[in-house]
Amino acid sequence: MARWCYRHRLVVLLLWVGAVLGLGFAGSAAGTNYADTFTLPNTDSTRAYDLMEKAFPERSGDTDTVVWKVDDGSVRDDSVRSRIAPALEEIGRMKGVGDVSSPYAAQGATQISENGRIAYAQVTFTEQANGVPKELVQDVVDTAQDAERAGLQVELGGQAITRIQEPPTGIAEMVGIMAAAVVLFLAFGSLFAMLLPLVVAIAALGTGLMATSLLSHVTDVPEVAPLLGSLIGLGVGIDYALFIVTRHRRGILRGMKPEESAVTALNTSGRAVLFAGGTVCIALAGMLVMNMRFLDGVVVATSLTVVLSVLAATTLLPALLGMLGMRVLSRKQRRRLAATGPEPAEASGLAARWSMYVQQRPRSIAAGALFVMVILALPVLSIRLGATDQGNHKDSTTTRQAYDLLAEGFGPGFNGPLQVVVDGGDADALVSTIRSTEGVAQVAAAPPSEGVTVIQVVPTTSPQSEKTDQLIDRLRDDVIPESGTEAHVGGVTAVFKDFAAVTGDRLPYFVAAIITLGFLLLMVAFRSLVVPLTAALMNLIAAAASFGVLVAIFQWGWGTGLLGLGKEGPITAFLPVIMLSLLFGLSMDYQVFLVSRMHEEWVHTKDNARAVRVGLAETSRVINCAALIMICVFSAFVLSGDMEGAMAGIGLAAAVALDAFILRTALVPAAMHLLGNSNWWLPAGLEKRLPHLAVEPREEEVSEPHARVGDADGGSTVIHGFVRTPDGAPVEGAALTLLSKGGRQLDRVTSLADGSYIVSVPSAGSYLLAVTAVEHPSRARHVMVGAEPLVYDVELAEDEVDAVN
Repeated sequence: MARWCYRHRLVVLLLWVGAVLGLGFAGSAAGTNYADTFTLPNTDSTRAYDLMEKAFPERSGDTDTVVWKVDDGSVRDDSVRSRIAPALEEIGRMKGVGDVSSPYAAQGATQISENGRIAYAQVTFTEQANGVPKELVQDVVDTAQDAERAGLQVELGGQAITRIQEPPTGIAEMVGIMAAAVVLFLAFGSLFAMLLPLVVAIAALGTGLMATSLLSHVTDVPEVAPLLGSLIGLGVGIDYALFIVTRHRRGILRGMKPEESAVTALNTSGRAVLFAGGTVCIALAGMLVMNMRFLDGVVVATSLTVVLSVLAATTLLPALLGMLGMRVLSRKQRRRLAATGPEPAEASGLAARWSMYVQQRPRSIAAGALFVMVILALPVLSIRLGATDQGNHKDSTTTRQAYDLLAEGFGPGFNGPLQVVVDGGDADALVSTIRSTEGVAQVAAAPPSEGVTVIQVVPTTSPQSEKTDQLIDRLRDDVIPESGTEAHVGGVTAVFKDFAAVTGDRLPYFVAAIITLGFLLLMVAFRSLVVPLTAALMNLIAAAASFGVLVAIFQWGWGTGLLGLGKEGPITAFLPVIMLSLLFGLSMDYQVFLVSRMHEEWVHTKDNARAVRVGLAETSRVINCAALIMICVFSAFVLSGDMEGAMAGIGLAAAVALDAFILRTALVPAAMHLLGNSNWWLPAGLEKRLPHLAVEPREEEVSEPHARVGDADGGSTVIHGFVRTPDGAPVEGAALTLLSKGGRQLDRVTSLADGSYIVSVPSAGSYLLAVTAVEHPSRARHVMVGAEPLVYDVELAEDEVDAVN
């Protein structure tokens, strides 16, 4: 498929452009229909919601609040009323506004605080928050705030109001892409190579988001789903393309033609991308184990984006590589390749030195890395799941100021009232009992409808307070049962409490499911019990440390001011499930790319120390570069204006940083050095029963001109001969490197004074022999080795390396 896409690049490119434009047009025409449904089956808050929906179907629109405060006097003063009342009347006449409840109406006395300095009006729209046009919301805000004057403060709160405070759509994505572009340019040194991963990721992300918006019309997709889809899609889209482009560039630099290099890159790194993308989707599908309807749409959006990222990396990318040809290298690299020939295959530089250092000091490195991870994980012991609200917004926002004014005038619990829904029975007696309950500030019962009565209960504490959770438990466990009335406690605060409780109960099963699945996949891929067990432990360590960072920042408030975030509060209840799925998938990506190279070396050499050292040296640089890109992309979602998006971005950025720079670069290789050959142990009986799933392909023959001796398959053998100039003079000190078709170095020797050399060959097959020498142009040729030693003399001429025999 890679070769077909490479050769038919124009067709592939046109198909992708058509898909992007077609889905974009369809998505724009259809619009979106996202639905935030946090209800859970078989919970008390859901039963309360169902009763309210049945008895009061007209209360379907979003209700927002206009709140004002005077510095002196009272909100009842004519000077205040004459400014606020006309503004409320104008808002009530706007198309899309269903009702405005004013404190100046006959029934509005309770909407004025006891000291008379703060009052509020409720604005009920005809649509839910997502369906209210932003232009209408902005008109409401402008009309209300036009009534301000010196000594009169007007603020607005509510879900619809929150929407106009969000930064323009795409800001976080654009910042992430720009940061990724800088990292890619520094890594590649080439503008065209830098653009390749970005184009692939943007194509996948664009089609994914448009497809998600279309799916929102046929299934429940929460509003946070496309944000999370963007977050994961950008990260994996750029990273998958990065792994393939890096392998392709390495192949060209080592003497391969662009087409063969692209095919080889897709046949090696492309396979790993397919495997890694599949594990990410499987991890995301693990959220279905939680049986939460809200998460189904998240699974659809994120999995669809990952699938399209893999599809773009394996089809669009080879087409783009075909269009660029040698220009995937920088001009400097192309000049050096033409002047000095292929690069040596062995890794060098900082990565190789670090890999050797890890091999020499595995115990101290493992202990140090583990100590850092444990320290970072300690805050997770105090994690508290709940819900963020407008009290967590920045101090400068009107929603946060409205929240604070309502708390000041009517008590902290006013921003999160509870609804006790009574189905028949004596509601008046229950009202009296609730009024005398500890933790209750106000109680009021609405007129019944169809035998259902809603009792509004205002706690004395804020919605995010643990004491409010205790009040809910007290009402459910003691007050309502003792009254003998059938009633259920609902409201946003109760819904999120139930959500947190269900999450906490089901999370262990979810973690066990994805860890077990990951273990089985890695066991089949790498034919080992220890490697997948190590990966499972590392995933748990990375998850604990990343959640520790989340707790420290968002729950304890460490650095929230520096990051430009709002007030600290509990961790959003559904975030652990989403983050664990994404973290598991991303960790598997890095584990696959790291261990697949180690496994390839182990299969050829059966030397664990060499396998771990070579695998780390050759993959750590690209893994760290990929991680740095993901960190930039994820961190940019702090700018999304969404607290859940900021939490997910910071949490995943921390997880990727810890996973790549500490676990995969230090702890995993150090542990594998300590475990030795047992890394690759698999019982013989299990080996026979397991299916074969190859992440790395077998070395295949090439259809290029080559020297050939023998046809029979055999074991290890050698290539030997002489390196000479055109006039027959021996060349001393020429470096001869034997490479597999995939670009892996198998042996490297230096010719002797008489020009002779002997290169070890692991088995019969096709190989690449690269020759470099001082004052001679370097070249490379494919050779085919049979069962017997191959005699292969090399003549270094000005234009080529040729076979004499």
